[in-house]
Amino acid sequence: MAADQKYDVLKLEKQICFPLYAASREVVKRYRPFLEPLDLTYTQYIAMMVFWEQGKCSVKDLGERLYLDSGTLTPVLKSLEAKGYVRRYRSTEDERVLFVEVTEEGMRLRDRAVEVPAQVSGCVRLNSEEARQLYELLYRLLTGLE
Repeated sequence: MAADQKYDVLKLEKQICFPLYAASREVVKRYRPFLEPLDLTYTQYIAMMVFWEQGKCSVKDLGERLYLDSGTLTPVLKSLEAKGYVRRYRSTEDERVLFVEVTEEGMRLRDRAVEVPAQVSGCVRLNSEEARQLYELLYRLLTGLE
């Protein structure tokens, strides 16, 4: 093997991690103009999506669902609580467990956020079949890493 071929594996175009990283950053960037009127960051938005779906969950379960650690979630949840969208409280059975529950105001925000997915999909040049395939591949990748 020639010396230059040995380092071929280090070329950026050979790395699956780079297009994943760059695409993720670019897609999240497309959310900003649609989330700013809602006064939400992307991380706050995905947390709210879980609360809109489930109503309440533990911080541990939320972190597992969003692939985020508690150090990342704590400031997000404090901010959402300060805005009146969620309420945090300790479990009565085990005080180590912290629950987060969506408030009525947080549920009202859902009505304003319902257009965001369509607005963002207008920025992404994939047809519905390509989007479905990409979604399935990315989740297969995520579950394969566990």
